[in-house]
Amino acid sequence: MKTKLILFLWIFSFLFAQTGPAKELHRNPPRAWALTNATVHTAPGKTIDNGTVILRDGMITAVGARVKIPKQATILDMDGKHIYAGFIESWLDVKTAKKDTSLQAYWNANMRAYLNGADLFHPKETSLKELRGLGFTTAHITPKGGIFQGASALVQLGETPKILSNSVAQVVEYANGGWGAKEYPTSLLGAIAFIRQGLIDADWYNKTQSILAKYPDGNAPIQSDRSLAALAKAKQSKQPFIFRTGNELYIDRSSNIADEFDLNLWIKGNGYEYRRIDEMPASFMIVPLDFPAKPEVADPHNALQYSTEQLKHWDLAPDNAAKLASAGFQFALTSDGLKNKSDFRKNLSRAVQRGLSEADALAALTTHPAKEMGQSKRLGKVAPGYIGNLVITDGSYFDSKTKVNAVWIDGNEYDVAPDPMVDASGDWTLKEGTNIWTLSLDIPEDEIEMSIDEEFDMIYLSGSLKLNNKYIELSNLALDQDRLSFSVEADTVLQKGVTRFKGTITDQKATGQVTYADGSTRLWSANFDSALEKKEKKTETEQASDLSLVFPEGAYGLDSSVPSPKTILVNDATIWTSGPKGVLKEWDILFQNGKVKKIAKNISLPRGKALIIDGKGKHVTPGLIDAHSHMAGESINEGFENVTAEVRMRDVIDPNDVAMYRALAGGLTTINLLHGSANPIGGQNVVMKLRWGSFSNDLIFKEAPQGIKFALGENVKRKRSYGRYPETRMGVEQVIRDAFRAAQDYKKAWDTYNKDVKLQRSSIPPRRNLEMDALVEIMEGKRLLHSHSYRQDEILMLTRIAEDFGFTIATFQHVLEGYKVAERLAEHGAGASTFSDWWAYKYEVVDAIGFNGTLMHNAGVNVSFNSDSDELARRMNLEAAKAVKYGGLDEAEALKFVTINPAKQLKIDKYVGSLEVGKDADFAIWSGHPLSTYSICEQTWLDGKQYFSLENDKYLRERDGKVRNDLIQKILKAPDNGGKKMKAKGRQGNRFHSCDAFESYLMEGGE
Repeated sequence: MKTKLILFLWIFSFLFAQTGPAKELHRNPPRAWALTNATVHTAPGKTIDNGTVILRDGMITAVGARVKIPKQATILDMDGKHIYAGFIESWLDVKTAKKDTSLQAYWNANMRAYLNGADLFHPKETSLKELRGLGFTTAHITPKGGIFQGASALVQLGETPKILSNSVAQVVEYANGGWGAKEYPTSLLGAIAFIRQGLIDADWYNKTQSILAKYPDGNAPIQSDRSLAALAKAKQSKQPFIFRTGNELYIDRSSNIADEFDLNLWIKGNGYEYRRIDEMPASFMIVPLDFPAKPEVADPHNALQYSTEQLKHWDLAPDNAAKLASAGFQFALTSDGLKNKSDFRKNLSRAVQRGLSEADALAALTTHPAKEMGQSKRLGKVAPGYIGNLVITDGSYFDSKTKVNAVWIDGNEYDVAPDPMVDASGDWTLKEGTNIWTLSLDIPEDEIEMSIDEEFDMIYLSGSLKLNNKYIELSNLALDQDRLSFSVEADTVLQKGVTRFKGTITDQKATGQVTYADGSTRLWSANFDSALEKKEKKTETEQASDLSLVFPEGAYGLDSSVPSPKTILVNDATIWTSGPKGVLKEWDILFQNGKVKKIAKNISLPRGKALIIDGKGKHVTPGLIDAHSHMAGESINEGFENVTAEVRMRDVIDPNDVAMYRALAGGLTTINLLHGSANPIGGQNVVMKLRWGSFSNDLIFKEAPQGIKFALGENVKRKRSYGRYPETRMGVEQVIRDAFRAAQDYKKAWDTYNKDVKLQRSSIPPRRNLEMDALVEIMEGKRLLHSHSYRQDEILMLTRIAEDFGFTIATFQHVLEGYKVAERLAEHGAGASTFSDWWAYKYEVVDAIGFNGTLMHNAGVNVSFNSDSDELARRMNLEAAKAVKYGGLDEAEALKFVTINPAKQLKIDKYVGSLEVGKDADFAIWSGHPLSTYSICEQTWLDGKQYFSLENDKYLRERDGKVRNDLIQKILKAPDNGGKKMKAKGRQGNRFHSCDAFESYLMEGGE
């Protein structure tokens, strides 16, 4: 009775599992299978020898070495085979439509959070076969397009894909259209601001909907937005937000955003994680195996175009997965990014050879993604109760020579490279009429998969017939299951023309029919004599790279901790304090715990308690400061809109920029990283200390007040292809005034809302706007304003705007006509950060003069010289010397143009800019007079740590030269493993030496 009940329930469940009408006669085949005598990898690190797997109705019902096989099960002998749980392809992109014409659309097409990957997945059968051929039975479908790209989904890769989960994670990408785009954003700067504003909008939208539901009366309806609704739901439910990343810096940026908005962070990796593995967030990662191809270094001149960082990445990239596993990261692997999907197996095998354990590799294909995607009870293991997703191989999957024979999806078998029904390879004695031939057949083992006809499952061999030392090559040779066919063309022995053989192989015997050229037929037979001797193939193995990581990776990267003695004494030096004490000859200066401790003559310390530097003949200055820089910024301009106060330079810091090291070699220790000059109101600046080797956030001068960059003049009024307002200098003033008036209204709305508790409970709150927030901070004196400027009329205009809205301009940058209105600048209280001697590079600087800085200084303006150039930043001391040449300024006052004066302009003079007791131990030691062209910087210190010295520079040059030479030799000897072609970066530095050069380049159509 119990058996009948079970049978009834099984048939009942099958019939009612149908969701549509039958297209033909109902079919009810038994769906029970027993896969026996296999090596079963039940989970990573767990294996059953001679195991059996029972499948029934698409599910695994039993696994073990001694499993009772149901009577109705079809038994498949898997002798010599390995069985794994079906692999999960953790990243499979589907493109999305850009245009959203819905009334529920966001204002910008880059917001597509409402989309769902499952709805967009319409695969071709060839794509499904390709994935199954790698052992993938399930795929994580990720929408591709825009910035907020939509929800990903988990789908079975059977003949009719089946959705397991239609909302796994929200996918986010730092996408932008570049300078020629027709929609904001056009830069990485703008993309990050768009992400932050989108998440803020989602919170606001969610709160608004809640208030409207409770208090519909008295509140105006708001525009329905399905993307914001999707984001709000994802945030509330702690759904993962997965960020596509291009390198280790993008992972850091994603982590910053996740921390700010309390997101459940996932990372779509990039292969560069190993570079800063200690800085990586403890988040689930999906890591590609798209290793770079060999750099083209055979030509010595071409080899120079590859940076040391690129050469090292070629050698270190295959170690990435092993390093992640060793560091304890949970990650999945994906074939995404591979031009040839077949490289996935090869690259995975390389990763295993380089130290990734097979258990960790298997986990990255099964249990890790299954767990993170909420399917740990259904996918990832060969265990009872799990979905019948299996991979069948003829050896270890992690040996690239192993074949994937088949995959099972939902208990249905999909052949990939099935073993032939018979092994025909070898020598046969073939009788045809009175002729006795030697038939030789061969099928190279490593070409089996290539030899399979996907449509007819036929295997193509090579072979020959031999009679009396005469060889005839076979043509049209094919083995279909147990059916063999071939043809030969001969003019002796056989009839002239083509003779065709066709037959069947059974138990090492073959019989069939031969058809001669004249159409006559005869029977033939053959007996198997001996198998071909299979050549033992040498498996090339790789070793993990023996290179040491440096920070940042590439030339001049640090391979040890920065020297940071607790106490440093420089004795008998000439000290340029840039402070009240002026220039002190043959004095000592003591630094302790990263601060200036004492300045005096003949400072004595107990022996062995300090690092003592002999300063005799040397000059010590404060660390130099550059008030206008674009070094270490991966993105400079967001120029699509005329006001982009929401973008932040701190979001795009590039700690790998070698320009910082070169600047340290010139005594520079602090910079003001500014937005470019593409718009009247640009982005927020960030003040940075050049702590070479540190990661992004550790470069930020945390005590420095926040600031922003404005711009006047030609750059912001140029005519754009998309018609951006303004196109006149008059329009620039109106844009700025309009923005501040809007900010006043914005502030008033928030002040009203925040003061009324009843209003907060029952009324829709104002929408927080990052752009307006920054402008309000300017008016409240919380954010310093630095403005790109040239002409006197515009300089005066901006001072009037500032006074109308109740704030003071911190600095006018460049300010080349500042000498004409110097008294006005002093009266307003604005600083001037100018070029020393730039002129004639465009018409609006036609009145620039070298005496500008000195004349403004003499009128009472706080003046600094800036570089606006990575190249010029290496010799700011010589820029200061030009104030002596042009106007005869006192030498000590001239040095202040690159020390205490910019520190005051940036409101960091409490910490840096002069050598005074209690200030940061930021200083440079020079071989001679710091304003002399003959002097060189010998050491540069920040916070009491030595970030540059001539001695260490010599070591780094020798080390990097050897690393390059050794790597080039290794590359020249290495086999070609394919991979993504590595485009040489060249040896030039940043092309955009100034905001003007950058802007001009963009105007010419550059990217």
